[in-house]
Amino acid sequence: MKVVDLYARVRRACHVDGMSQRQAARVFGIDAKTVAKMLRFAVPPGYRRSKPPVRPKLDPLRPVIDRILEEDQGRPGKQRHTAWRIFERLKAEHGFAGGETIVKDYVRERRLRGRE
Repeated sequence: MKVVDLYARVRRACHVDGMSQRQAARVFGIDAKTVAKMLRFAVPPGYRRSKPPVRPKLDPLRPVIDRILEEDQGRPGKQRHTAWRIFERLKAEHGFAGGETIVKDYVRERRLRGRE
């Protein structure tokens, strides 16, 4: 990834100083396509996943987690399942062999989607 300072210098050279994209590529020692991308975006674009992560241990149990979270909607806040409690139930009732973190991440993602 290019440094933000280089990003700003390339944009200034092309937009303010009137330097061509090819000339900027030569001066700064970067590819012409990179210069074009720098001019297209005001700030460096971040990484975006092309598809959601695959969770082979968790995917078969996603409907179970979704059902638990849906049942919790009608309960008071103190009686709802935490991610840790869901993880414990999956281990005890379904023989889940995965880690707590993937359950916690999925529950967080699911709850955020529910708020939207």
